[in-house]
Order: sequence, then C-alpha cells, then structure tokens
Amino acid sequence: MGIKSFQGSRRQQSTAADNTPLKVSDYMTRNLITFTPDQSIESVMQALIKNRISGGPVVNEKQELIGIISEGDCIKQISESRYYNMPMQDQTIEKHMVGNVETIDGNMNIFDAAKKFLEAKRRRFPIVENGKLVGQISQKDVLKAAMKLKGQTWK
Repeated sequence: MGIKSFQGSRRQQSTAADNTPLKVSDYMTRNLITFTPDQSIESVMQALIKNRISGGPVVNEKQELIGIISEGDCIKQISESRYYNMPMQDQTIEKHMVGNVETIDGNMNIFDAAKKFLEAKRRRFPIVENGKLVGQISQKDVLKAAMKLKGQTWK
C-alpha cells in the first residue's frame, strides 16, 4: 500500500497574470528599418522622416548589430557641416553612429526592461540573438505592454 496524504491533491493556483506574456520578445518590434554603415547621412534623415522614427540600428551584411543612428546624431552632423562649411552629401553614417550599443535580452521581464530604460535614459534597445539583430524594444512598446496588462496584478 502506498502512503496516503491527508492534504489531498493541491491544484496549482493560477492567476490571469500567469498566462500573460511578460517578456520583452512578446512586445518587441521584429520588422525593423535598419541602416548600413556606408549609407549617407542624408538618406538616413529621409528614412527617419518618411517612417516617423527617431533612429534605428545599423547592421553589417551579416545582420550583426554594429551601431545605432538617431535624429540627434544627424542633427549634430548638420550643425558640424555648417560650422566647418563641409557638404553633407559625401558623409556616411559610420563615423556618426553610436557604436558599442547596449542591448537587452529578449527573455527579460517587461518590468525589468522598464527599469533599464529609466536607468540608461535610452529611447530604444536592440535585441540580439546568436549575434544577429532580431528586434528592438522602445519605450512606447513598454507602454503598450503596460496597457495590455492593466487591471491585473503587477508582480
């Protein structure tokens, strides 16, 4: 005879939050507008305006993340080109992008990501898997995640 428990079988308590996706990868943008280091500053500015974005990742031919270019980087270049009286047409973004980019793990909890945004004072974080760029999470994506979770217990 087996040993009997007097407690009976326990059912795992589940809450609505258990079924709610809370990972960065559930809210990140996968369909990204990316740039290449040999692109001109002008073409990047056109893409930022056309797509209503404030910046984007710079990748090499293997889709590996090598930098980020933002509106601010472009504005700096506009200012410098006037100051040094140098035309922008021949300028590529390689010298103007931010290299050594901080990335975020796609498995990170969305609330930890929110904290990371606050600490790093960044507008976006790229997500890299196996050396390749797979997505990007922005502050707006975190806001969207919070709105979906609204009304549930935040843990």
